Amino acid sequence: MSGESRPAPQAGPGRAAAPPAAEGGAFTGLVAETMNSGGYTYLKLQDSGKTVWAAAMEFPVKTGERLTVPLESPMSEFTSRTLNRTFPVIYFVSRVAREGESLAAPAGAPGMAASHGASPASEATARTPATPVDPIPPPAGGLSIADVWARRQALGGTQVTVRGKVVKVNNGILGHNWLHLQDGSGSADARTHDITVTTDAMVKAGDVVTVTGILVLDKDFGAGYTYDAIIEKAMVVVAQAAH
Repeated sequence: MSGESRPAPQAGPGRAAAPPAAEGGAFTGLVAETMNSGGYTYLKLQDSGKTVWAAAMEFPVKTGERLTVPLESPMSEFTSRTLNRTFPVIYFVSRVAREGESLAAPAGAPGMAASHGASPASEATARTPATPVDPIPPPAGGLSIADVWARRQALGGTQVTVRGKVVKVNNGILGHNWLHLQDGSGSADARTHDITVTTDAMVKAGDVVTVTGILVLDKDFGAGYTYDAIIEKAMVVVAQAAH
């Protein structure tokens, strides 16, 4: 997985200063500008001469609405590749409240940083398990994970089927469950040994599963998280449950 430029938040010369936080570490303002990209809604909020940029999981919003966002997960000099735009400071927020609504997060609701890890680099590192996966043959009519990577340009936008061991699971992120599959093929150095899958199915790390879904290329979820290839909205069949 490759990422957009996402430097760690820090203060210092040359960095844009974050606007003062309102009481409770939140900011309330009118939506002056908004756009959607990579599954996220970007918001320019203004109030009393102050401006705050925020990004949240995609939701319907119109300019002129009054919203409140928590001032959490700030990023300085964040560049969105899909928008071709750099934000001096932007807050990647886990929730947004409309006028009259509470900003309180639902119990157990994950924040974006907690869901994906501290950075794109940490997510990429997490793809490689401590113990290599024993070779798992592809299903009848399916492909190995290495073949998917090798042929991804031709396969993009089409349905693919692979079988592999679930080496990592993140549930309930952006409305789906996220799996990392490996089948013993491919190269860890070239990152062709692992494929990410989104699904509504519930599985466990260690399960051997067959997945069928659409291979999507150059998928950008915002916040610096882009995937060269990902299998989305997959159907999952557990071939062997984890012990």
